[in-house]
Amino acid sequence: MKKGFSLPLWVAASAKAAVKKLLDLPFGDYEFIKIPNDYDLKKIKVHSAALIKEKNAALAITFANSGLDLDLTNNLEIWVVASFFEIKNLEDSSKAKIDLVPGSGVGIDSNTEKICISDFAKKIIELNLLELIPEGLKLSLEIIFPKGKFLAERTSNKAFGIVEGLSIIGTTAETHISASPEQLKFAKNQLNQAVSMSDTDTITFVIGENGLDLAKENNIPFPIIKVGNWIGPLLVQAAEKKVKKILLFGYYGKLIKLAGGIFHTHNHLADARIEILVYLAIKEKLPLEIIQSFIKSQTIDDAIKVVEGFNLEVAKKLIFAISNHVEIRSMEYIQKYISSDIKVGAVLFDRARKIRSISQNSQKMFSTIFTFKS
Repeated sequence: MKKGFSLPLWVAASAKAAVKKLLDLPFGDYEFIKIPNDYDLKKIKVHSAALIKEKNAALAITFANSGLDLDLTNNLEIWVVASFFEIKNLEDSSKAKIDLVPGSGVGIDSNTEKICISDFAKKIIELNLLELIPEGLKLSLEIIFPKGKFLAERTSNKAFGIVEGLSIIGTTAETHISASPEQLKFAKNQLNQAVSMSDTDTITFVIGENGLDLAKENNIPFPIIKVGNWIGPLLVQAAEKKVKKILLFGYYGKLIKLAGGIFHTHNHLADARIEILVYLAIKEKLPLEIIQSFIKSQTIDDAIKVVEGFNLEVAKKLIFAISNHVEIRSMEYIQKYISSDIKVGAVLFDRARKIRSISQNSQKMFSTIFTFKS
């Protein structure tokens, strides 16, 4: 099931090697990285480390090995420049002892201009480096991905408000293939654990890291399972486990596949998103010239922008139709395999991470969580 190690561990290993070099500790080919709530140390290979800036800073380099052939960050070159600075006053001492600086190729939030890094990645860095910081000093870590800006052009980061490079995401130490049977087994185990350890009858399904992150930002109170692309089998398993309500929380450009009856959502297996949108647009009686323009659209976002340019209310109605068909087809899919009174609701967001539609079931079931603002 495990393929390799996630990006946060490689960043932490590079940072640790740089700090140790700065402290004149021996360089090793590997760093042992601690993981939160895990007694096992992870052995991460480090390429090199050297003192720079007249020995006032140190640079260490790693090459990420996620073990995933289709992962953009696999073999990503990572530089971390470490330097210490004195704590001069009480205000400085009350702040975090590690300052994470986004260098070239590292993504920043376009709204806050802060580094895009997951809480898990922050915890990994703090767990492994805080104990190395001498008394009275703070640590600055400038993280650099030399090819990060180029690689980011091949992602949807910019549409999600992440600019200048790649974000440092990841919520687990190990990496898994989202379309593999091992990922399905992993997600099923998570679902079983959530059902057995929680007194709620509701589960939230998200597909990837963006959905997981946004679900946490919205303080969704139900157990959150990252299902990867295996939505269909996990819907059925949830029904088998007597779950009463499922919240599908995701990007509408991905979940629209469910509205067309596609329940394994990996692009390499099936991709009919524009065709599904055309079908729904016809049902909603959109003008033919608008529907024909979808053919030229590269993404669902592009197509939705065309509709918004025509009429904002019509666009809202179309997105609402997507969310309703997602929940209808999901419940139909479950009933094909098991008789169940389970209810499925869908909450869809766009690439700007803005919630765009709350389906009919979701408006009834999750009104205390989501207040939809157009």
